[in-house]
Amino acid sequence: MFSRALRARLYEPMQIGSVTVRSRVLQAPLSGVTDRTFRRLVRRFAPESMTYTEMVNARELCHLRQLDKILDVDPDEQLLSVQLFDSRPDFIGAAARMAVEHGALTVDINMGCPVNKITRKGGGSSLLRQPDLAARLVDAAVAAVNVPVTVKTRLGWSDDEIEIVEFARRLETAGAQMLTVHARTRSQGYTGAARWEWLARVKASISIPLIANGDIVSVATAARCLEQTGADGVMCSRGTLGNPFLVGDIDRWLRFGEREPIRSPQEYLVLAKEHLIGLQSAKGDRGVRQARKHMAWYARNFCEAAKLRELLAQLESVEDGLRLLDASIEHLDQ
Repeated sequence: MFSRALRARLYEPMQIGSVTVRSRVLQAPLSGVTDRTFRRLVRRFAPESMTYTEMVNARELCHLRQLDKILDVDPDEQLLSVQLFDSRPDFIGAAARMAVEHGALTVDINMGCPVNKITRKGGGSSLLRQPDLAARLVDAAVAAVNVPVTVKTRLGWSDDEIEIVEFARRLETAGAQMLTVHARTRSQGYTGAARWEWLARVKASISIPLIANGDIVSVATAARCLEQTGADGVMCSRGTLGNPFLVGDIDRWLRFGEREPIRSPQEYLVLAKEHLIGLQSAKGDRGVRQARKHMAWYARNFCEAAKLRELLAQLESVEDGLRLLDASIEHLDQ
């Protein structure tokens, strides 16, 4: 599946500026997903992988007094990156300083989010059309902090505007220490196949680490992507929904050659219970409401999973959720 030379290279630690990380498999920032409860589960199976906060509005971080409500960082977290978005260099610089003060090992700037409410304000993937501004944002963050500044972006705005190779060079020149590229355009959103062939071109054009993102949903897809692109690592995104095991599975395969485990539906439902309890403990009733989508992601690939998802989507209490999950586990064990 993997050439010996490539495996040997990827087994080595990765250098992100002044930071050395042992794992080349990262957990992507996902809005409404990668809170500290979720990150804690990912870290259990991938203790040496970098994890990311949900995307943080730099302006709100600078102005909000109750930082824990927007930053959501556990003081004991290690290998944590805070992802920021904004279109104003002064806010990005100030927010980067606050992120580092609260434990960020690196600061990531989002230049790939395709959501209209972000792009309308000049953030996210709209920066692909504003390379000068994108470079100034990186420069402002680099000047503000003494930790590596990284960027997550996309191939381009649309099929007619794929400028990622030159864009990547501009970001590196501005001081970015690592680049993650989701191999889709903004107009694609999350549809269609990721176009990994572009990542090989980006890799050939920059000297900083390139992390491949898009359609990394298993050990097999990670292997194919790394082989095809020559990327320095992979970032798992939607493949981890209902599957916090994924980052660790890929990491253990990449570093030690371990096969991807075949897990029973019961194992996923047991982890769902823990996730539900963790969200309720951290956020109360709001956490239970947020857990509905997570519970649905865990409940799949077994008979009557659709019915369980329907019931979990209406969840009102942690007790009801545990009752439903326990009943399904018991039924599957019979």
